[in-house]
Amino acid sequence: MTSKEAATEPNDLGRFFIERGNAGDVDGLVALYEPGAVLAFPPGSIATGHTEIRDVYKQFVAAAPVLSPGRQHPALVSGDLALTACTLDNGEVTVEIARRQPDGSWLWVVDQPVFQA
Repeated sequence: MTSKEAATEPNDLGRFFIERGNAGDVDGLVALYEPGAVLAFPPGSIATGHTEIRDVYKQFVAAAPVLSPGRQHPALVSGDLALTACTLDNGEVTVEIARRQPDGSWLWVVDQPVFQA
């Protein structure tokens, strides 16, 4: 796996996130998002676009977290949009919206990594 590998289905993004996060690959994490994507992380903050998302992930990987895959739910796909979600080991749920790109690959448009009901 390289940080250039494209997601051929929406749930590839979650798998790539774990792999790239554990590798400390900030650019690889940013590459999972469309240029104007929105990331709600850390909780209470919003990062918009690759520059702000890169800043978030620089701080994130600096803490050297060990990420585990959790339980990925089947993607809900409607045309070129997909809702992805994962239940983490601690019970928190991640929720994302991905969009199919012109080349057929998928990128996240909206990412809510910590969703609490």
